Amino acid sequence: QLRVVESGGGLVQPGGSLRLSCAASGFTLDHYAIAWFRQAPGKEREDVSCISQSENIINYADSVKGQFTISRDNANNAVYLQMNNLKPEDTAVYYCAATGYCGSILLSEWGQGTQVTVSS
Repeated sequence: QLRVVESGGGLVQPGGSLRLSCAASGFTLDHYAIAWFRQAPGKEREDVSCISQSENIINYADSVKGQFTISRDNANNAVYLQMNNLKPEDTAVYYCAATGYCGSILLSEWGQGTQVTVSS
């Protein structure tokens, strides 16, 4: 079973930035499209962004376009989510997952996620 590990979350003031990392446990991330999701308290998990294996497909939710940037670092077997100009409504647990292609079924188990809290 594919396992991923998210990291990089924390407490940040509105307008601040964070970079989340998605690492693979026991497999190579560059063989998969990687998607980021988030789940805010009391809400369903929602798509945030996805990047294909070759980076020719990159998707963002409308709510984060122009604010978040997804990227791959194959040398370090990682995928990043750069989050800028954070807002309180970005507060959520963020998860990454491996998939065959963006929008398809997930192939990795859900990790523990990383908490992002945007508050003054």
